[in-house]
Amino acid sequence: MNILVIDAQGGGIGRQVISAIKGAYPHETVIAVGANSAATSAMLKAGADQAATGENAVVVCSRSADVIIGPVGIVIADALLGEITPRMAVAVGQSPAKRVLIPVNHCDNIIIGVPDLTISNLIQGVLEELKAISIKR
Repeated sequence: MNILVIDAQGGGIGRQVISAIKGAYPHETVIAVGANSAATSAMLKAGADQAATGENAVVVCSRSADVIIGPVGIVIADALLGEITPRMAVAVGQSPAKRVLIPVNHCDNIIIGVPDLTISNLIQGVLEELKAISIKR
């Protein structure tokens, strides 16, 4: 399974997601794409197999991913303090991959009906969804 993790700003969520995935699924390929070099660096240090930075990397990597994971802002143009460009949001949204979006209520994007969970609880949910996806394959 080709897992793409996308994050922006400092890459903190992506770092935690990659660390958890590599702990639970050490043989899966995890590619990290940061909207900026700080996010990319954080995710690479967490154990990503490959990493890249920027808009074009999101567009290219979204084409071949089986699963895309990241904060919900990766599908909203101008989200994450403007780091997600319209082209990035479209690439993630149009990708044939399954999208596992982490409902982080930041940057004026509030998801109604979703409890405000801790990042650890949200990441546990990501691992459960990856397990369900891998069973279906």
